[in-house]
This record gives sequence, structure tokens and C-alpha cells, in this order.
Amino acid sequence: MRRRICAGNWKMFKTASEARAYVDRFADLLPTIPSSVETILCPPFTALPAACEASRGRIPIGAQNMHWENSGPYTGEISAPMLLELGVQFVILGHSERRQHFGETDEMVRRKTAAALQSGLQPIVAVGEPLDVRERGDAAQYVTSQVRAALEGLPNTAFTDLVLAYEPIWAIGTGRNCDPSDANEMMQSIRSCMPQLRNVPLLYGGSVKAENIAAYARTSDIDGALVGGASLDPDGFARLAAAL
Repeated sequence: MRRRICAGNWKMFKTASEARAYVDRFADLLPTIPSSVETILCPPFTALPAACEASRGRIPIGAQNMHWENSGPYTGEISAPMLLELGVQFVILGHSERRQHFGETDEMVRRKTAAALQSGLQPIVAVGEPLDVRERGDAAQYVTSQVRAALEGLPNTAFTDLVLAYEPIWAIGTGRNCDPSDANEMMQSIRSCMPQLRNVPLLYGGSVKAENIAAYARTSDIDGALVGGASLDPDGFARLAAAL
């Protein structure tokens, strides 16, 4: 049975003290979330130590990015060993905002994914198409190409610790979410593009809310959600995870 995952991507929000208060409150709400749903919190880098300390192992913590090298002359970057020492377990890679604003390529995402898996971090690899690609009918080809590029060369054993997130770029932060049946159709395309993805959790992201997550969860191939703005309030995120 595939894992059910609800991951909150805080993006560039919350200081260390705010993260600590959030984790304390969210931990109190864990009994309201079915044990079958794995919740992950992904604060910004500066809040990771506070979040890890406050979670005390109760809530898995993820980072929002990492470099593919363990160390080196990469000013402003963070490596897998640095994250692991804090107690981080997951890392989001290839988010469309990283691709759009910071020039990340498929090759960079591939190298980061391989490095994360080799280090023991569980990557949440994000893929998704822009609106013009969707409108001309090339979304499935575009997204499955991203998937293959990110996972090229990985040994079959690596797929056990892999999570994929499909986030149509035109739905991120716009309030315009993808129809659940269309999202599930894309998930089916992703799952069938590589045989190793049969049991890999596939998350949907893009204007996900507590009010619409159940419609996605009822589909055959959506296993959870990568949540942006709706994860910034602990009570709201707990309701969303429970609805999943």
C-alpha cells in the first residue's frame, strides 16, 4: 500500500520563533490526524533548527532545497550533511519557483535527487507544466520528461525513499486548482512512464485547501498533497491533513 503524505511547504515565511510556536501547536493537533497520513513540515533554512528541536521526532521535518555537493565553494548553498545533522529527513527538490526564479535545470534536479538519496534524505521531487504547455495539449509529455530527467540513472532500490509531487505551475498560489480528474490523469501518466514508480507516493500541489483535498484523495493515483499557503496555519493544515 502506498504511503499517504501531506507535506507543508512554508516557502519564505516564518522566523525561527514562529516556527517553534507552529510546531508546538501542530504537535498538539496530531491526535486529530489519522495515523495513516504522514505529515511533513518544510520551513525555510533559518527555521530548520528550531523546527527540528521543537518536533522532538514527533513530526518529520523537510528542507526546501539543497546542493548536490557535500561541501565546496558554493556561497549561500546548503548540503545534505548539514541538513542531516539538524535532524532533517526530507527535502523538496525541483520546485517550479526554484526552476523559474533561480534557473534550476532538469540536470541540476537530477544531481540533487541522486545526492539526497545517497545521503539518506528522502527527496520530494516536484514537476509541473506552465499554462501555455497545458493549453496546447503537451502537459503529459512535458511532465513525464521532467520525471525521467530527474530520476535518470537511479538504482531501483532508491525508489523506496522517493516521493514525487505534481504541481501545475499555473495553479500554484493562484487559487486556480487543477480538476481532480485531470490531476489524476496526469498522475497515471507519471506512474506509467517508469515501471519503478508503481509504488512511489504521488502528491498533488497547487491551491490545495482543506475544502478540496478530499476530492483529490478519492482518485486512484493521488496519494497526498504538497501544500503551500494553506500549510502556514497549524490548525488549518491539521484540518487539511485530516481531510486527506
